[in-house]
Amino acid sequence: MKIGKAILAGIGIVLVAIAVGLVTNSGSEANNETLRVAFFPNIGHAIPVVGMERDTFEDNLGNATTIETKLFDSGPQVIESLYANSIDIAYVGPGPAINGFLKSENRDVVILSGAASGGASFIVHPDSEIISVEDFAGKRIAAPQIGNSQDVSLRNYLSENGLKSYEKGGSVIVLNIPNPDIYTLFTKGEIDGAWVPEPWATILVQELGGQRLFFEEELWPQEKFASVLLIGRQEYVQNNPEIISNWLESHEQTVNWINQNPQETRIIFNDFMQNHMGQSLSDSVIDEALGNLEITTDPVDESIYTFAARADSLGYLGRDGYSLDGIFFDIASNESLQENK
Repeated sequence: MKIGKAILAGIGIVLVAIAVGLVTNSGSEANNETLRVAFFPNIGHAIPVVGMERDTFEDNLGNATTIETKLFDSGPQVIESLYANSIDIAYVGPGPAINGFLKSENRDVVILSGAASGGASFIVHPDSEIISVEDFAGKRIAAPQIGNSQDVSLRNYLSENGLKSYEKGGSVIVLNIPNPDIYTLFTKGEIDGAWVPEPWATILVQELGGQRLFFEEELWPQEKFASVLLIGRQEYVQNNPEIISNWLESHEQTVNWINQNPQETRIIFNDFMQNHMGQSLSDSVIDEALGNLEITTDPVDESIYTFAARADSLGYLGRDGYSLDGIFFDIASNESLQENK
């Protein structure tokens, strides 16, 4: 089965998993504390995948805590689950993290740590004749859902280059569709380019002959921007300092292990995909996709403020202005968390 088709099948499994509330339990004692964790089955979320598969989180949290992991395929679904109090912490992109913070009743969604930087690219279809941004006019360009990180970056890039999307009176047709649908349209030659995260960017290049026009990080200061963050419900974080402290320690340990063991990371990730999704990716796709990411605890603070400013300029944050004061949970000044470090 080809790579893209494998992921298309896998996404269907994720949606079923979400619909029936499928969870993976670590620990079995009925009276334990429970930590409910959400993440995506993709390489940008390597920390929770590798950390759970290697039992790093389970070992550090101990027998007193049961870990429930829930797989999702979009940030907005994760945020809604946080609002519904069915998730405690989660790995998501900056767009959902910002929206979750601003739209929560008491600014209850907070950033705990970075998880990945970079890992998005603009991929050109081999028949598109796009060589530079000057060729974008009249083209059909795809990005995932409206308001997500790649969508914000694409629309900001158009604006910076004097272009507008078709619905805003411009000449560029922007299609907001899920990554599997982007793959399908790219296969059929029905889009000219796509702004997508890993591993989709590498899949479009390796499998469908796409050309990487640029890596998104090339557009950012120091070529760094947050692409995956660890967030949590502030109430849960404050009420469970020992669990959160142990999770953050495991999170950092896993970052270090991944960066020191890229080949083993690939094996673990592919085993996870096979066991949980029923399909895996090729070694070359995972190796290249992982190489295009920086797995890190750095949330790249300035990129969060930049994403918010860009989203606001696009009208995504409402009409009443916004403030990100308090979006980063202040672990250093939290006595309970410091006592458990």
